[in-house]
Amino acid sequence: MIGIIGAMDIEIEAVAAAIEDPVFEEIAGCTFACGHIDSVMTVVARCNPGKVNAAICAQIMVDRFGADRIINIGVGCSLAAQVQIKNIVIASDVCQYDIDMTAIGDPRGYINGLNVIKIKTDDDISEKLARIAINSGEKIHRGTIASGDKFIASKQLKDDIAASFGAICGEMEGGAVAQVAAANGVPFGVLRSVSDGGDDGAAMDYPTFKKAAAAKSAAIILKYIKGEKAQLELE
Repeated sequence: MIGIIGAMDIEIEAVAAAIEDPVFEEIAGCTFACGHIDSVMTVVARCNPGKVNAAICAQIMVDRFGADRIINIGVGCSLAAQVQIKNIVIASDVCQYDIDMTAIGDPRGYINGLNVIKIKTDDDISEKLARIAINSGEKIHRGTIASGDKFIASKQLKDDIAASFGAICGEMEGGAVAQVAAANGVPFGVLRSVSDGGDDGAAMDYPTFKKAAAAKSAAIILKYIKGEKAQLELE
């Protein structure tokens, strides 16, 4: 079972629409659609923005739907000069920039329990997503995606996150999905299509580009699922 999580309807509606005879469930404020896409069992969920919402959704996917891999898709902001609006970012690892227990000696972003700052994504999932994006003609980047419960819309915050974590993309859910997946031993990936620059113009750029950016990430994930069908047929 492949689990696909997006924060907003615009990020997952095209994927959910591809499910044949979907079964819908509302659980803990999250909307789940479950069924087959090209003969591949898939559950697609809108978790709503923010890390707690994303974590709730990811745990339900593991516990109720038995997802054996989870991919978080959607839009994000650029944190690096080379990452431009409408580019694709495939996470090599994910961090949470708003975890801060430095006052008692932990490094910024340190995740107690997992005992890491950055959670590595699954190599196979990430490589397949990258290859699909490149073959689709997209400009891609691979690196750290940083998550936090704040819409990044200032150059000061953008520069701080980039400098502190070496992150190239920012958003609000991937770090939480990663933490839940890692805690449960479930392979995961994080894919973002860039909707804005994360700077003082982000609030204006985001509504302009979010629809086109979201469509790019959905198109890539649908091709990923088709590729999994081909893999199943070979086995």
